[in-house]
Amino acid sequence: MNDIPKAISLKIKSMQRGEITEYYVYKNIAKRVKDASNKEILLKIANDEMRHYNVWKTFLGEEAKPNRLKIFYFTTLAFLFGYTFTLKLMERGEDRANDYYTEIGEYSDQAKQIAMEEDEHEKALIGMLDEERLSYVGSMVLGLNDALVELSGALAGLTFAFTDTKLISLSGLITGIAASLSMAASQYLSSKADGRPDALKSSVYTGIAYVVTVAILITPYLLLGNQYIALGVMLFSVVLIIFLFNYYISVAKDLEFKKRFFQMAIISLSVAVISFFIGILVKKFLGVDI
Repeated sequence: MNDIPKAISLKIKSMQRGEITEYYVYKNIAKRVKDASNKEILLKIANDEMRHYNVWKTFLGEEAKPNRLKIFYFTTLAFLFGYTFTLKLMERGEDRANDYYTEIGEYSDQAKQIAMEEDEHEKALIGMLDEERLSYVGSMVLGLNDALVELSGALAGLTFAFTDTKLISLSGLITGIAASLSMAASQYLSSKADGRPDALKSSVYTGIAYVVTVAILITPYLLLGNQYIALGVMLFSVVLIIFLFNYYISVAKDLEFKKRFFQMAIISLSVAVISFFIGILVKKFLGVDI
């Protein structure tokens, strides 16, 4: 230790704390996982993290306390959004750790071995995880995308056709609920026709994604008195939903984010703009003023 610069020693301590922190993250997530295969993979990674921690503990001759806030954050994130998304997000933040390993490797051969395991073995294990909810991403995309396109368009058209935000929200709610039931039923029948044994669960994911989207898009009209401000907030919500959902999918399934985001956003906003002008024409030619 006497020959190691202080800056390198501090980086080793940082790595040591990171290893013990991630050990507890993997252990906590594994406790909630019911699938035996996935649980085994998570515990395997946790044990690897503990082994790495012990290497640094022996090297430095001192203990390290885990980052409790980070443990709580990632454990909560896994509960809300699933462990595949959470663990891949956590791994994305380890670029700096790889740089640290490169520097530390000049003073410790063990650092090179740990770096190789972190970069290859751990990522391979995470890639083996098979989380149920990710199997229904297609169903969620169907419900989410359909709700965004249909309801944002309907609300945009109703915004100019009517002046009362409560009437707009009521019309949108009725349209949204009817459409969500129709979409869920269509997804069930389609999955059943394809011989899928999980047809009901697939339709439930579609329906839930649709209903949640409907609730978010209608909320501005329930809370705001000005229909044009509500329209602006609603369109912002559309873009935000598209951004968050595509970010989630890009991390969880290692897909490209930018192309998927812009494609979905352009379609939804284009439909909203067209519907808005349809609302203007309907109001002008039919003389509706409510």
